[in-house]
Amino acid sequence: MASILDEYEDSLYRSASVQQTRASVGIPHSGYVNARLEKETPIFNKQRIDFAPPEKINSLVVSSNQLCMSLGKDTLLRIDLGKPDEPNQVELGRKDEAKVYKMFLDHTGSHLLIALNTSECLYLNRSVQKVRALSRWKGHLIESVGWNKFLGSETNTGPILVGTAQGQIYEAEISVSEGSLFSTNPDQYFRQVYTLEEESGPAPVCCLEIERGIEGKFFIIATTRKRLFQFVGKVPEGTEQQGFSSIFAMHADHLPSFREFPANLGFSEIAFYTPKLRSNPRSFAWMMGNGVLYGTLDYSRPDSILSDERVWVYPSDVDITVNKPISIVLTQFHFLLLLPDRVKAVCTLNGQVVFQDLFLEKFGLLTRMIKDPTVQQIWIHTEKVVFRYHVQRESRDVWKMYMNMNKFDLAKEYCKDRPECLDIVLAKEAEHCFQNKRYLDSAKCYALTQNYFEEIALKFIEAKQEEALMEFLIKKLSNLKPSEKTQTTLLTTWLTELYLNWLGILEGDPSQRNLYLDTREKFRTFLSSPKNKDCLFNNRASIYELLASHGDTEHMVYFAVIMQDYERVVAHHCQHDEYDEALNVLSRHRDEKLFYKFSPVLIQHIPKKVVDAWISMGSRLDARNLIPALVNYSQSASTQQINEAIRYMEFCVYQLEETQQAIHNYLLSLYALCRPDSLLSYLEQAGTNPNRIHYDLKYALRLCAEHGHHHACVHIYKVMELYEEAVDLALQVDVDLAKSCADLPEDDEELRKKLWLKIARHVVQEEKDVKKAMACLSSCALLKIEDVLPFFPDFVTIDHFKEAICNSLEDYNKHIEELKREMEEATQSAKRIREDIQEMRNKYGSVEPQEKCAACDFPLLNRPFYLFLCGHMFHYDCLLQAVFPNLPAYKQAKLEDLQKKLAATSQPSKSHHRPKDADTISLGKGQQSREQIKADIDDIVAAECVYCGELMIRSIDKPFIDPQKYEEEMQSWL
Repeated sequence: MASILDEYEDSLYRSASVQQTRASVGIPHSGYVNARLEKETPIFNKQRIDFAPPEKINSLVVSSNQLCMSLGKDTLLRIDLGKPDEPNQVELGRKDEAKVYKMFLDHTGSHLLIALNTSECLYLNRSVQKVRALSRWKGHLIESVGWNKFLGSETNTGPILVGTAQGQIYEAEISVSEGSLFSTNPDQYFRQVYTLEEESGPAPVCCLEIERGIEGKFFIIATTRKRLFQFVGKVPEGTEQQGFSSIFAMHADHLPSFREFPANLGFSEIAFYTPKLRSNPRSFAWMMGNGVLYGTLDYSRPDSILSDERVWVYPSDVDITVNKPISIVLTQFHFLLLLPDRVKAVCTLNGQVVFQDLFLEKFGLLTRMIKDPTVQQIWIHTEKVVFRYHVQRESRDVWKMYMNMNKFDLAKEYCKDRPECLDIVLAKEAEHCFQNKRYLDSAKCYALTQNYFEEIALKFIEAKQEEALMEFLIKKLSNLKPSEKTQTTLLTTWLTELYLNWLGILEGDPSQRNLYLDTREKFRTFLSSPKNKDCLFNNRASIYELLASHGDTEHMVYFAVIMQDYERVVAHHCQHDEYDEALNVLSRHRDEKLFYKFSPVLIQHIPKKVVDAWISMGSRLDARNLIPALVNYSQSASTQQINEAIRYMEFCVYQLEETQQAIHNYLLSLYALCRPDSLLSYLEQAGTNPNRIHYDLKYALRLCAEHGHHHACVHIYKVMELYEEAVDLALQVDVDLAKSCADLPEDDEELRKKLWLKIARHVVQEEKDVKKAMACLSSCALLKIEDVLPFFPDFVTIDHFKEAICNSLEDYNKHIEELKREMEEATQSAKRIREDIQEMRNKYGSVEPQEKCAACDFPLLNRPFYLFLCGHMFHYDCLLQAVFPNLPAYKQAKLEDLQKKLAATSQPSKSHHRPKDADTISLGKGQQSREQIKADIDDIVAAECVYCGELMIRSIDKPFIDPQKYEEEMQSWL
């Protein structure tokens, strides 16, 4: 084990350590380097707005990128932050001394409520320029508004809740439309639904929030200076537009649930955080006298939406009597407190101040802080300056806080995109689990870190936690890259050794049976893992040695199966006399080579099953390769066992239709040895055509002769066309068999007669049966009585074959008569032929002067011509031109030769004193006459009409245009 560690230490990861990052959290070495090349941007990045108000800023609200600002006494400035260069200024139109007390802007940025210190309220819609007074609201100093985020639109607020300084909660609705904007009041109704009280009586309603849960349940949160109330109830589906009166009515007789704290700021403020792409807030922060109550919102709870509550006290430098906080804003992991001269950001995870921003005195005292929930921007203003904070990567250091709180799952969630931080968290979690003796969890985490492998492995070894060490190695192995082959090999080998050790320990303890089975299953899963397959295959020799050293034959066989090393599996079963199991492996994996190798052993013990397996393999097995196994088996086996070999050979011959000579020869040998009856039927079924017979005739003949199978020998002689040998051997067995052989040479009458004479001699001389000899005469028409007589002995009387002699004489007479009749018919035929010849000599045809050549269509009589019986007439040269291309090559050569001779005979003599008998002299030397040459030419050219004879029929498949002249002919037509 130590050697494996040393090798792994030399080959595994070598990376630089992160001293600064890990030192801050107390984590040992890691393989990541944390280098910051530039200063990191703060989470809360402040920006001063380039805006110089003409008058002091009284109030500022922002929502959905719409900013509304109250300036001085009578001016309202509206800015669409998407178009900041197009501000819109609206005059309130007040002549009295009224001032803006508070402003409220809904979640859409469409509805603006302006509360005045004179207990009046004005309304301004984003789409209009005129401020409207809400007459029904007069006499109430508005402290808070709970907007309806579920039914509100740009022209209608839906039912909303309004809190006053006197503690009353009113339900109201504001609606505007172009048709009734100047004719009706925008406030549809304004009715009281509840009054909030503290110990001393009614208290101002500082904040209102409306949230909807599941199954139509609504949660209403209302705060006073010291109390936080919750109203919970269901609004029937379809009645949401009727408002929330029913929810408050349920609490008319008893107080709703509330949280109360003793200290008092004189006011309170609650803030909510809503994640992106969600409609409901996820957490809240309530700023009150004792600190900030922070918690999450759980909409599934039946009676209270607040969950996981805890109070974070104000920082030590915040004194609520001197510099009490003014406003609060909540983000995902921080709440920001607005003090008169600074902003503090406190982490909601640990209550620590992580950010502080001090404002210069020249800007004046800070007045208000508000967050736009749509774009997550924070706005702060004094009477003359406006600032904006951008929240950037707020969760960057959250992982470290969760890690220090031992909330490792959350820590990993917030650093999953930062591998160097994730490695620190994993290392801390692993160490935490190890210290708490959760060794398996520790191993899983350590396997994901970049810590030195050997340090971790030794740590588990020293703790004697072999199971955890195995878990660590398994996880480490699964994280290796395909290119890290050395590390993969070392881990695989080590894990195999550990598994075998562990299995050996558990197997000997009956009380650990379940654990043993579970560990065995894990080991088998490890061996069969596709990811480890290549490594195990390349190092299978080492794995086999390990398995053998532990004597674990069960897993050796299992591993061999996984590696598809079926040869080893089958050999193992054969060595342990498990022949059925060996055959099952062969049948299951259907490897032809393994069948060839192990069949000689298996057929000695389970012949029938082996043959069944061979038959199931069908044509995939080459029967020639199985013959050696069958030969060895058949030499030492009984007749009953040899039948199995015959069964497989018959399957190959009759089912697979094998044509290999070796197979047929072996089947013949088995038949000759054990089944003579099947031998003859096989030979007859194979037929008598030597070209279609697949066994060796000479081998078969020798085999049958050795075993005395004469019928089979006769058949083979017949196939070999050795009819004399067939008859000779058949006469030793059966005369009828010999007779069937004697009739076989149908085309050779002389041989047939010779064979029948052999049969006759045998019958007369050997069997001395005259009647049977006479039967031979009737069986073969070639035999005559005179052919058989010499075989009879001299003492035989004529009475035995008197009838045969008479029949023979009658046949001779009939034959003579037939010859006479044929001679008379021949004489008559010769006479008719002579008459026809004489008639043809006198036959002629007439040609009219206007007749034309059938080929060239010119007058026929202008040149020498031919007239055929069919009526077609051709000039000599036209007929020659039509016939010549279709003549065979030898006739074309002969015709050219005759034409040259004819031309030579027609040339005039160069000498005027040539003897007159020159022709006679040349003829005497063997030369042909002119007339004979012309006759020979006529025989070739005018043998038949070119249009009506065979020449026209033979040329039917020839193209009209010569392919070699096709292009030329085609061009001539263009």
